[in-house]
Amino acid sequence: MPHDHDHDPHHDHDGDHPHSHLPSDPALRVKALETLLVDKGLVDPAALDKLIETYEHEVGPRNGAKVVAKAWSDPAFRDWLLKDATAAIASLGFLGRQGEHMVALANGPGVHNMVVCTLCSCYPWPVLGIPPVWYKSEAYRSRAVIDPRGVLAEFGVTLPDETEVRVWDSTAEIRYLVLPERPAGTEGMSEEELAALVTRDSMIGTDRLEGAAS
Repeated sequence: MPHDHDHDPHHDHDGDHPHSHLPSDPALRVKALETLLVDKGLVDPAALDKLIETYEHEVGPRNGAKVVAKAWSDPAFRDWLLKDATAAIASLGFLGRQGEHMVALANGPGVHNMVVCTLCSCYPWPVLGIPPVWYKSEAYRSRAVIDPRGVLAEFGVTLPDETEVRVWDSTAEIRYLVLPERPAGTEGMSEEELAALVTRDSMIGTDRLEGAAS
C-alpha cells in the first residue's frame, strides 16, 4: 500500500509496518458500512457471506467458458444453445438472477457478434459474473453502436473488411452470450482444456480467440 505521509529516511524497513497490510481506502469504507449495517441489525452476516461466496465460486466467466466448450464439443448441445440458450445453460446448473432470457450468438466465418447495453448494464451474471467497468462506461455504450470496428480495434481485434460486425443491444428482457469460433488446432482437446482457452471478452465479442479462422 502506498504511504501517504512524508517518508522518514530513518524509518526502520526491517521492522513490521503496522499499516502496510491494511486494505485500500474504498475497502475500508465498505467494511465500515458493512459493520454499521450488521450492528444495526439491517444485514445478516451469514447472508453477506453467502453472497460473497456465490460471486467468488458459483458465478462468473468460467461458467460461460464451460458453456462455450460444451457447445464446441457437442453439436447437439450447440444446436440447443442457439435455439434456447436459457434452457441449455440451465441444464449445466448455471441459474439465477440475470440468467433469464438468454440468447446465444454464434460467431463464424464472415460474422462477428458484439454485445453492448445502451441503457443500463444488463449482463448475464451466472455465465459472465460481474460486468467489467468498461462495459458500463458511456464511452463503450455509445461508441460500440456507432463505431464497432473502431472499438474492437482498441481491444486489439482487427477483422477483415468482408466480416460483418453485428452489434446487439442487451436489455433486461434479452441477455446475450457470444459463442466464439473454436480456435484452430484444438481438435482432440477435452472440454476442460477448451474452457481454459475461452476469455470473458470473447463471450462479449470484444475479443477474438487466437487461432480462430477468418
